[in-house]
Amino acid sequence: MSQPFLSRSPLMRRAKRLWRQYGVFWLGAIAVGLVAVFYARLIDWGYAEFLGVLRQHVWAPLVITPAVGALSVWLTRTFFRGAEGSGIPQVIATLHSKPRAYGTRLLSLRILAGKIGVSFLAILGGFTIGREGPTVQVGAALMFNMRRLYPRSNAHIERQLALAGAAAGLSAAFNTPLAGVVFAIEELTRSFEARTSGVLITAIIIAGVVALGLNGNYTYFGTIQIGAHFPDLLAVAVLVTAILTGVAGGIFGWLLLNTARWIPAPLRQLHGERPVVFAALCGFAIAVVGVVSGGATFGSGYTEARGLLEGHEQLSVFYPVLKMIAMIGSYLPGIPGGIFAPSLSIGAGFGNVLHMVFDSMQLPMLIALAMVGYLAAVTQSPITSFVIVMEMIDGHALVISLMATALIASRVSRLFTPPLYESLAERYMAPLPHPAPAPVPEVPEVEAPRAEAGSNDGEPSIDNAAEDDATDASGSPRQ
Repeated sequence: MSQPFLSRSPLMRRAKRLWRQYGVFWLGAIAVGLVAVFYARLIDWGYAEFLGVLRQHVWAPLVITPAVGALSVWLTRTFFRGAEGSGIPQVIATLHSKPRAYGTRLLSLRILAGKIGVSFLAILGGFTIGREGPTVQVGAALMFNMRRLYPRSNAHIERQLALAGAAAGLSAAFNTPLAGVVFAIEELTRSFEARTSGVLITAIIIAGVVALGLNGNYTYFGTIQIGAHFPDLLAVAVLVTAILTGVAGGIFGWLLLNTARWIPAPLRQLHGERPVVFAALCGFAIAVVGVVSGGATFGSGYTEARGLLEGHEQLSVFYPVLKMIAMIGSYLPGIPGGIFAPSLSIGAGFGNVLHMVFDSMQLPMLIALAMVGYLAAVTQSPITSFVIVMEMIDGHALVISLMATALIASRVSRLFTPPLYESLAERYMAPLPHPAPAPVPEVPEVEAPRAEAGSNDGEPSIDNAAEDDATDASGSPRQ
């Protein structure tokens, strides 16, 4: 039987159509699940190595953290422009712009490798970063590059691939499939498309099954035990927690988006002219805070948050403030790393502080409320926040309380600052250059004007746009 006959047979045509319609997405989702598990284990191993050094040499971070910060920023600025920060703004910029033009710059395989490698290096230095935001960009990059398997890709396919990969990445990172769906709708697209939902949910399920097969069935922070009867002061606790975490999260977002208004001019100049030195200075500040806190502020904060929930961790009342300082210091230089896990840890710290006021309430309940409140205040995505926390602690009994806290905290935060991820995404949406005009042929005896090489009609070049990836208009670092 000849090859042309096989290629024209109805069975082969149907197989090719099914492969293009489902197979590419399924293959990409499997890849996202595998890479998410590998990345999680890599980050956990790296932080364990840092803690091992810290136990033996308490003052070692004063040398290690600045050196790692300088190296991380040098690598990012030299080889991996677009990998800085959490990665979620880059995904939003790609989805809301021209997917191919922005995806090839922000979701390339080179960016994927840099995101994993440099964030691993940063966690080896004790920086306050999480792996969940980077997993979103890594998942989107993996799926986006699957477009090469289509004979004729288009913007709709590329947008679907990036969206499904980002949602699957978050789901696999937290083991929260429902949160992956809500995150894609509320944060990444701000809309719901029926034709996209099936592809999205399928990718999340497949990536989740892969992660569960390798890690087993688990809840991110374990399961909290809530009694059948809620305390009388629960409504008051929800309101106070939401206001406190909303103000704190709003201040955090304001600090990240308005660096030119609070960072002294000499430091802004240092960041603009010598960003590697600026990163080393931030690393030293993080190390000092970490040493003062007894090592509690290093890393993502997952261990501290889970320890508080399980009742075997004792933290200072200053922990949330110190952790916030370390988190800002980790984010300002433009080092690849997320803010989800550190935000949850800061929220847990606020819950621990609030227990001094509401001592009649269970500590895990207050911690859960404060985690969802602070995360909602930072991201201003209340639905995603309460769904994530609910799935991470198996806290279905608290769903109404978590929902109310998230909504109020998000509203309070908006009084201070616009949505963080959307504001950061706008900084990646600089106009891409127009193609250079073709040279005008010379006319005999009349010198025709010739366009300069590389001219782009006054628009910033893509190299300049890349150079500005980490800096906003005021000279402040772009995340």
